[in-house]
Amino acid sequence: MNLELSELSQPSISLLGIRVDEPMNTLTDLLVSAVCFYAFYQLKKEEFGSKTHLYFRMYFLLLGFATLFGGIIGHGFLYAFSFAWKLPGWIVSMLSVAFIERSAIEYARPLIDPRLGKFFLILNIVELLTIMSITIFTLNFEWVEFHSGYGLLAIVLPFHGYTYLKTRDSGSKIILIAVMVACLAALVFMNHFSIHTWFNYIDLSHVLMAIAAFIFYKGATRLKVYNER
Repeated sequence: MNLELSELSQPSISLLGIRVDEPMNTLTDLLVSAVCFYAFYQLKKEEFGSKTHLYFRMYFLLLGFATLFGGIIGHGFLYAFSFAWKLPGWIVSMLSVAFIERSAIEYARPLIDPRLGKFFLILNIVELLTIMSITIFTLNFEWVEFHSGYGLLAIVLPFHGYTYLKTRDSGSKIILIAVMVACLAALVFMNHFSIHTWFNYIDLSHVLMAIAAFIFYKGATRLKVYNER
């Protein structure tokens, strides 16, 4: 159901005399954050030693902080700041995507030409710095969306897809499912597919992001270093 844009804005509420804007958007952002911090803690507790898992932990940690900041500052209390205060959350989220890209590349490196792996690791940094600079200059969230789409569809999907085809790795298979759920979240957001004012397209995309993050976590726990495959 697509509601009119005027129907999408959530009324502010007051908690203990403190005004909170877009309360459900704030709450669902914090849901994503909670899932990410849980995944980070669990992966850290397992003490996986590979770079693949290190990068995955960084992905969850940074995405957790990005959605925490985005929920509190970007939605709940933006009225007390300026629009530019959305930038810290956007930048940290872009860094998180860069780490899940590196995790996918690192995991596939034993199966591909070393020069190709090195090229994509360098491209990962160049692409991140380029799009991050454009985002800071334009203050346009569409560049954050582009970076996320590029990272998942152009890097994570093909590298884990190739790994799965070569090894039937169960972890890569689960990660491919997570990418599809994350893409569904993006489609909901871009098309403003809303159920109700109090559960609009932002809320629905956040819930799907939380589900995707949990599936990514389950996939990460199934990944093995190359000599175990």
